[in-house]
Amino acid sequence: MTSLILASGSSARASLLRGAAVPFDVEVSGVDEAAIKDKHDGSPEDLCLALAAAKAAKIATDKFVIGADQILICDGKIYDKPADLDVARSNLLELKGKDHHLVNGVVIYRNGEIVWQFSNRIRLRMRDFSSDFLDQYIAHQGDTILSSVGSYRLEAMGSHLFDDIEGDYFSILGLPLLPLLDELRKHGLATK
Repeated sequence: MTSLILASGSSARASLLRGAAVPFDVEVSGVDEAAIKDKHDGSPEDLCLALAAAKAAKIATDKFVIGADQILICDGKIYDKPADLDVARSNLLELKGKDHHLVNGVVIYRNGEIVWQFSNRIRLRMRDFSSDFLDQYIAHQGDTILSSVGSYRLEAMGSHLFDDIEGDYFSILGLPLLPLLDELRKHGLATK
């Protein structure tokens, strides 16, 4: 048994924590994200933090619980994970040749309250790729791109989609790892 729970089914987030040698268990909270998004009228950062907090709060425990969320914004539109490859293709065509932002929110929750929270924003510029490239990309990546709000995994072939990136690599993968590790060390949950 560990003292830390990741309230997320994200394989990327779990992989980042495992890679940093942080012991944790996974419990997926099953929060209704759409309902939270519909009611929210604040900033994208506030929305991410609200989603992360809701995920962590649903895991009622005296252990430390990490809740995290990420949203993609382009031209004022918030993108969700694509439902299928047709939606992924459409989203990628909308993002093609433009800047977009990934906004992250992460919280640590324990005994009914937020112990720590953090939010950040990364800017990514998608290149003006060809139709042939898009066909090859979707054929090669398949359903794996459906687990990402941007229909890409930067750690895989998705890196070919971009011209420029400003921001933290770990955050692009879905977890602002360095500030999180700093906070986990304060609670004895990561190697000092």
